[in-house]
Amino acid sequence: MKKIRVLVVDDSIVFREVLSRGVSSDPTIEVVATANDPFDARDKILQYQPDVMTCDVEMPKMNGIEFIRRLLPQYPLPVIVVSTVSGAVFDAMNAGAVDFVAKPDVRSVRSVEIFINEMIGKVKIASAAKVQTGKTVTTSPKISDKANITYMNRIIAFGASTGGTEAIYSVLRYLPRNIPGIVIVQHIPPGFSRMFAERLNSTTDLDVKEAQTGDFVEKGRVLIAPGDQHMKIKKVGEKYRVTCIEGDKVNGHCPSVDILFESVAKEAGRNAIGVILTGMGYDGAKGLLSMRRKGARIIGQDERSSVVYGMPKVAFEIGAVEKQVSLEVIPKEILALLS
Repeated sequence: MKKIRVLVVDDSIVFREVLSRGVSSDPTIEVVATANDPFDARDKILQYQPDVMTCDVEMPKMNGIEFIRRLLPQYPLPVIVVSTVSGAVFDAMNAGAVDFVAKPDVRSVRSVEIFINEMIGKVKIASAAKVQTGKTVTTSPKISDKANITYMNRIIAFGASTGGTEAIYSVLRYLPRNIPGIVIVQHIPPGFSRMFAERLNSTTDLDVKEAQTGDFVEKGRVLIAPGDQHMKIKKVGEKYRVTCIEGDKVNGHCPSVDILFESVAKEAGRNAIGVILTGMGYDGAKGLLSMRRKGARIIGQDERSSVVYGMPKVAFEIGAVEKQVSLEVIPKEILALLS
């Protein structure tokens, strides 16, 4: 089997060595070169033609975000951003990176071990990812707050993984303030989920926050599952309330999309809309099927617009998806189901 060729870009010689040795320990991955800044990286890309590049955000001469923004239109290479916990990773995703990983504490053997295992998995996913060479362009006009929406205890549940941060933004930015409450599980590291929520809160018309146990799902509000906790909903009177709980990984993830979707199937039934977006693996497919069997309406992202057509594909193939459409059409489909 052909090995995945990786270029490691980081200005720290120690971290380049740690990352290179770590991911090379997997027999399916080969680090073909390392680079200490974007200009060095550009030359190494032309010379070695890697399949995947890992890239630090803070580097001399040019930061990683600007490098990605300039590079991808000419060389559409899957990029995994390595960064300290900061909102810069979402700028990198917006520029076209396919995924991101938090930098470990190199003084902690355990921290480095977890990081390397995570990076190996992400390199494999990235090697099959579709590179977006710019912002998602959509011709859909913003849906008016005066849109004819019927509520009836409605709730909208999203699930996403690789490529999901930009996909979620691309949908939420077009939804009106009077949309029924939304709950979201995005596979994301702890710490980044709060920043992701804050970013969506400042860039959309909706009230977005990282979920906490006891939060109610309300009109115009979006609740994002914490990066290290499962999220469920419970019907309380005429409302839905969320519970966030620590637990083992389900389908390889915590939070798990299936955990959320199963609770939505049980508590909301036909009053729910389920949306499955880009991502590797099969998390969310079974929960989505449960939702559909309880009468929920289900939308899946299509292959063309997905960074990784994994989760939507599995859900579609087992019959959980009622309608499969491109990302730019999803806001209109949601409105159609609510009207």
